[in-house]
Amino acid sequence: MALLINNLAFCRYNQIKACELSTFEPFALDDKILSQGVEISQTLDQLRLEIYPPDAKKTLKKFPIQEVATYVGTSVNNLKRLDLEEKGPRPEVLTGGRRYYTAEQIEEMRNFLDKTGKSAAKKYVPQRRMGEKLQVVAIVNFKGGSGKTTTTAHLAQHLSLTGHRVLAIDLDPQGSLSALHGFQPELDKNLSLYDAIRYDDERQDIRSTIQKTNFPMLDIIPANIELQEYEYDTPVAMQNSTEGKTFFSRIASTLANVEEDYDVVLIDCPPQLGYLTLTALSAATSILITVHPQMLDLMSMSQFLLMLGNITRTLKDAGVAVQMDWMRYLITRYNASDVPQRRMVGLMETILADDILKTPMLNSTAISDAGLTKRSLYELERGNVNRGTYDRALLCMQSVNGEIQELIHRAWGR
Repeated sequence: MALLINNLAFCRYNQIKACELSTFEPFALDDKILSQGVEISQTLDQLRLEIYPPDAKKTLKKFPIQEVATYVGTSVNNLKRLDLEEKGPRPEVLTGGRRYYTAEQIEEMRNFLDKTGKSAAKKYVPQRRMGEKLQVVAIVNFKGGSGKTTTTAHLAQHLSLTGHRVLAIDLDPQGSLSALHGFQPELDKNLSLYDAIRYDDERQDIRSTIQKTNFPMLDIIPANIELQEYEYDTPVAMQNSTEGKTFFSRIASTLANVEEDYDVVLIDCPPQLGYLTLTALSAATSILITVHPQMLDLMSMSQFLLMLGNITRTLKDAGVAVQMDWMRYLITRYNASDVPQRRMVGLMETILADDILKTPMLNSTAISDAGLTKRSLYELERGNVNRGTYDRALLCMQSVNGEIQELIHRAWGR
């Protein structure tokens, strides 16, 4: 992949040098941006074919026994004992006795322990039980670059690895969450949630929009550019139909069709307070707001909160109360050695107190390096980056996602 990127960069450099020798000539903007969009898309597809041969589909690494023990909720020694006794799924054993399990085997082990565990009080399968409602978490921010999509991807994957049935919904027309899971919207031609909430006769059942991912317990509804149509259709529908006047209920009502299939739904909202975001918030049982600890980002979040509060109050006055089980702020891309960032976090903690997650998400090169190949930290092989950097990032990620998982379980009354 690195060689392909270098070759493309060299060719582009030569094109730029040639252009510098010529004078400017007027050009048609639509032709230029469309041709560049096609070129970028085709290049990204080349990279995808090289990263995920032979069919451009993502696979998943095998997980070391230490991580498996954490995800399942047992000890490394217990897993080793089970392997020696030939009980449960058999791991791949490498030189030095290192044991690795697939994601499917992690789930198999969890079910095995749940059925054979000596203590009836110890439950290894965390899926929701009778009377526990579907948890719908909206991940939002008014400003791009806050780490919203990265947070959603890692939270979805963590919850799936720890035994929850997860549906991730990419509600951002840019489709970054989809790309992280191996989908390229403009080429794959998958349906988006728009197809399940649109107002005309072409509306589809939500099941037709759901795609499997490389994580066994994680499904996704990818995004595409058509999601933006909802922003244009809704004002018209509000004037012309009863459905339009109750637009805010469309995601909630369509999720009801698959409610029994999942424990948690995560919605990656677009970085704007439009009809898509409002419809997602009306369906949500909880809200996670990502924020980068800098003054401009805090100012932007302040405006977002004021606008959101006024709109939800308007909905409340109309008889639609938007109620949440919990709301938390997650500090993202945090650099502990950055004094202004530390001060900003201190200010936010003074104002927001218990509504901020205890662990900020570190700004890590391990996460950035994984993103270069459209991978998450959970997909990255430990040896691909500096091991200390990887371990620190993974420990932080586990801590952040563990806090959120605990909030979800508390909402279930556990």
